[in-house]
Amino acid sequence: MVELTTVLLLALVAFAGGAFGASLGALPAFAFTGLVIIVGEVVNIGRDVTTAAAGDPGALGTYGITANVGLGAGFGPHVAFAGGVAAAAYAARRGKLNAGFDYHEAKNITHSLGTDADVLAVGGAFGAVGYLVYYLSLEALVLPFDPVAFSIVVTAFLHRIAFGYPLVGDVRGGLLDMSPFERGERREPVTDGVGTGEGLDPAEKTATERRFVVEPWLPHQYRWRDVAVLGAVVGVFSAYIAYVTASPFLGFGITAASLVFLSLGMEEFPVTHHMALPAGLLVVALVPGAPGPELTAAAVQSAVPLWMVVAGGAALGLVGGLLGELSQRVLYAHADTHLDPPAASIVLTTFLIALLDIAGLFSQAFVPTGL
Repeated sequence: MVELTTVLLLALVAFAGGAFGASLGALPAFAFTGLVIIVGEVVNIGRDVTTAAAGDPGALGTYGITANVGLGAGFGPHVAFAGGVAAAAYAARRGKLNAGFDYHEAKNITHSLGTDADVLAVGGAFGAVGYLVYYLSLEALVLPFDPVAFSIVVTAFLHRIAFGYPLVGDVRGGLLDMSPFERGERREPVTDGVGTGEGLDPAEKTATERRFVVEPWLPHQYRWRDVAVLGAVVGVFSAYIAYVTASPFLGFGITAASLVFLSLGMEEFPVTHHMALPAGLLVVALVPGAPGPELTAAAVQSAVPLWMVVAGGAALGLVGGLLGELSQRVLYAHADTHLDPPAASIVLTTFLIALLDIAGLFSQAFVPTGL
């Protein structure tokens, strides 16, 4: 455990990171994280290694640029992305976010929030909270899942509480039922939603301008079969990258960085980083001896058969995709703010990896087990 002063100073750094993430917008900030992780993993593969900063332990056993910047206190997704998400919820609540988004404006995480001081302060506050939740999860409690993703989920629930949004939302029909969206069913105006209806559908809105009864996280990516196939494909892709580079995070970085195209408005662009990460982690977990940063590609390839890489990657990618879809149907589609389905999925898939480790199926050093 590090000194409390160091933790508090890094929380201050996270405040700055959260405010900066809010200024950029949550999704653009996360895409930037992906780019940093790509750079970090390429450097790590070349073995130009630096350790994680004191008081900022590397998430999932990362090190170097990946740990210090991509997943660190300054700009990790639990800081910059989570801060941006909370700031969007606040800005929408205050009527400061009116970008013509198809769903509730509080879900608009692609929109940059600019320089409004109170909006940036909210982003900073939730960035600091995100770092503290992450630190407690990883260092104090040693919870058996990814502390970054866990922090993103926790801060999303916290911003819903802080700004008066329902935790889950008003479920109309079945919790998992997306068919009202397919039928184009809309909500009633004003009285439907948060509190008094401030910032929601005004009475003068036409039926086609009102919010959908359910709002699937990605209108082009919510059918179970399609998500399962996409997950298996991405899982194989990420697992093979881990197999030839010994980096379980490079596939994650590539898929996260690809979201720059979604930020730029490219239609029907898939979101797949929650499928890539568990597949990459599984491959290195299959190498005997709980390998860590010193792992080489040669060691992976000599220890893990290629057929196992393909099968395991497909399986974990598929599971990650389906858990992401389940999370969006439960925690996003009926709600008014963004609670990140990929983060929820990563919590669950890394928990599965930790359980398999605890059960003795393999030994790995990336996901905490508390043992």
